[in-house]
Amino acid sequence: MIPMPELRTKLRKLLDEQIPAGGSDADTRFLDADIDELLNEATNIYEAAATGWTLKAAMLQRELGQVESYSVGQERYDMRKLQDMVNYALKMAETYSRMAASSMGSVILRIQPPEVL
Repeated sequence: MIPMPELRTKLRKLLDEQIPAGGSDADTRFLDADIDELLNEATNIYEAAATGWTLKAAMLQRELGQVESYSVGQERYDMRKLQDMVNYALKMAETYSRMAASSMGSVILRIQPPEVL
């Protein structure tokens, strides 16, 4: 697909990676160049979203690390579980992968009958 501003915006929505007001693409996990690469390599926007969510699962693992809770004195801080976040990202990738496959449409084949002597 050819990256266009409308497609970039739509893919960012599907990836839940919108640029904050007054911010830039550097304020998200995917730069515009990353979004363009996803769009260039995909046959439709849902395939790009599936690939993006798979990449996002790996990013979450790196960003969140292995710490799920910590305490300082009497205060205790619990974070979202890494496995829950990664599972969510992979589930989104699976959902968009199914959507990509179903939006491919039908294929019509033309069969050439063999020549008979």
